[in-house]
Amino acid sequence: MRRTLSLALAATAVAATVFPGVSVATPDAVRWGPCSEKGGSPRKAASSRLECSTLEVPLDYRNPDGRQIEIGISRMASRKPSQRRGVLLTNPGGPGISGLGYPAALAASKLPQKVQDSYDVIGFDPRGVGRSTPVTCDLTPEQQKRGNIPPYAHTAGDVAREAKNARTIAKQCATSRTAWMLPHTTTANTARDMDRIRTALGEPKLSYLGASYGSYLGAVYTTLFPGRSDRIVLDSNLGPGGYDVTAMRSLARGMEDRFPDFAAFAVAHPEYGLGTTTEQVTAEFFDLAKRLEAKPVRGIDATLFRGITFDRLYSDSDMPLVAEMWQALDKDRPLPPNTPPVMENMENFMSARFFVLCSDSRWPGTVREYQRNVAADRQKYPMLGGSSAGIGPCAFWPDKRVEPPVRIGDRGPSNVLMVQNERDPGTPLAGAKELRRAFGKRATMVTADQGGHGVYPFGPNTCAKDAVTTFLTAGQRPEQDLACPAEPSE
Repeated sequence: MRRTLSLALAATAVAATVFPGVSVATPDAVRWGPCSEKGGSPRKAASSRLECSTLEVPLDYRNPDGRQIEIGISRMASRKPSQRRGVLLTNPGGPGISGLGYPAALAASKLPQKVQDSYDVIGFDPRGVGRSTPVTCDLTPEQQKRGNIPPYAHTAGDVAREAKNARTIAKQCATSRTAWMLPHTTTANTARDMDRIRTALGEPKLSYLGASYGSYLGAVYTTLFPGRSDRIVLDSNLGPGGYDVTAMRSLARGMEDRFPDFAAFAVAHPEYGLGTTTEQVTAEFFDLAKRLEAKPVRGIDATLFRGITFDRLYSDSDMPLVAEMWQALDKDRPLPPNTPPVMENMENFMSARFFVLCSDSRWPGTVREYQRNVAADRQKYPMLGGSSAGIGPCAFWPDKRVEPPVRIGDRGPSNVLMVQNERDPGTPLAGAKELRRAFGKRATMVTADQGGHGVYPFGPNTCAKDAVTTFLTAGQRPEQDLACPAEPSE
């Protein structure tokens, strides 16, 4: 199963929401118990292998004996103890996405059996998310519907008007009942929580598999704890600054990198009537967006149209859904199922996302700077630039940061393997190359000549996937950066 993990625009359903039922009183021992499930699971056989628990960790690591919060964890244990070499901690991305069900989702998505035999695969909800002392911004249903990214700004006035909504949400986050967590809900603290998980499991080192935002989380972990890092796999990579304003603006570039793949698909399937050339399909995108700005169709406005299109370009398998949606909107016909997609716990997802993004790094603090960014990106990347460069709550975030962002560098063991699609909409190749340069001798990068978000184990490129499997099971990486050619689709 190919899991689509939305980065910013349209909410996406995530596999298996799993809640631990066993509490652990001390951080140095884990008592595993059954996981209760809500909303189904990708594969019952895989999810039935999950065990769950909770740990207590410090809210503020500068005061480790102070207030504690809960972290929900899960385990899919190796069935071959003689082959087990340790634990593989996983993260599916986000921020704001639950990771408790991720080991089961990986297994259902053909995580190689020899990897499952080599590790106890560990999932967890990052602090602020789901079972891990969740945060809230008290977002209204209307605010949730608007999503995590501003509407497309055509003028400087559009940015100024959106600033009011951004300021309102920032104030809600800062005055919510979980505002006490605001300065401490950061990627650096989540990485420290990961090391507490390692300690609780009794492991001297931690191997890791993280995708999308999880690539930055893994990069921060192995920077803070290089000596406790075993085999680190970073998939679909953010730049070394993490999910900062640069990464948000890069989504527009990602859309432009990826869209030609969809245009070629639409041309190859004339039954959708979206155009006989890639230029015609591109023109149809802008025409639909313009029409939906003037008059939404079946509840889909231009912002949702752009967002759903972007989100579903994460996976080749979703391209028919994009084409069907366009066709339905053009003819005012019933939309495909799950359009727009529905995500459980949307309020917590959005709130946790704001907490992390706005606390991790400093964002521009004036409306004028966002107006300049929008003007530049709208011209350079017209499909999405008017949204991804727009103003959001981070512009008005309380200045309560307790530490600077972690600087990713080349100090530490050479034990990082990066894997990256060349045409990734959510984490474009340009950012991955910057992270690769920052890691220096610590990393090797494998790129796959394919589009979409996520390489391992979801993608079709066997060259790239085999490189990850070999590293996780045998500890061997390519001797130098490797470019995997395109492979025929199945």
